Amino acid sequence: MNNQTIQWPSPAKLNLFLHIISQREDGYHNLQSVFQLLDYGDSLEVAVKQNDQIQFTCDKPELSNNDNLVVTAAIKLKQFAETQLNHTQLGAKIHLQKKLPAGGGLGGGSSNCATTLIALNHQWQLGLSLQQLADIGLSLGADVPIFVMGNTAFVEGIGEVLTPISLPETWYLVIQPPCHISTAKIFSNSLLTRNSKAIKIRDLNALELPYQGLNTMQTIACEQHPEVKQAIDWLKQFNQSARMTGSGSCVFAAFDNEQEMRKIATRCEWSHFVAKGVNQSPVHIRKLA
Repeated sequence: MNNQTIQWPSPAKLNLFLHIISQREDGYHNLQSVFQLLDYGDSLEVAVKQNDQIQFTCDKPELSNNDNLVVTAAIKLKQFAETQLNHTQLGAKIHLQKKLPAGGGLGGGSSNCATTLIALNHQWQLGLSLQQLADIGLSLGADVPIFVMGNTAFVEGIGEVLTPISLPETWYLVIQPPCHISTAKIFSNSLLTRNSKAIKIRDLNALELPYQGLNTMQTIACEQHPEVKQAIDWLKQFNQSARMTGSGSCVFAAFDNEQEMRKIATRCEWSHFVAKGVNQSPVHIRKLA
């Protein structure tokens, strides 16, 4: 095993649209969405240790504890390797550098999980396939498989049915309103639309992605958190397709012209970032380098 410290990207995602199709008997929701990966996100520094321990730190002290999903993912993979692959003495030191906000709808925690699985599989030399890692990741969160597989994709089921697609690598302005939205609270709201008509992948062109899209959670989020509506309304001055990603709170709009977008960003008083949409995850580009 290589004891070298390696830095791994942990990218954000945007939901270019999000439709809730139905609610399952187990309480989960069947959905359809397109997950657009970005070239912006958190990062993890990972080093292999021979002490059979997982050591975790984060640049945000409130996240630097063993309840973090990074630790959960590392322990899950370690247990799998020990019981299924007969590996022993698997330890690691992991440091998370956090940029993405919690409760922003950008998939930060799920992406952190996925990067942890990919990085440790590589550095522990376990030889697991991406599908095996995605199966492990699904037990940690419905959005983890998309980050493991590493492609912008049409997403179905609870988030585990993935069809890779290619989209124009356009630019996005992403605004972070000053609020935290609970995904569980949004999903449990009795007014949430749960019967959107299912579409086929061939119907995606009609949605005019990434420039148009409907998020069925947006209305409820705006009612409960006026800051989200204010951010959308501000961004709509420049782009009428401004909308919320995931269960919020972040909102975004797609732009063809990077220079124009960056000029608009300088006028934004909210916390924000600019990013390019990518069809392949930076994690996999890092692994191949």
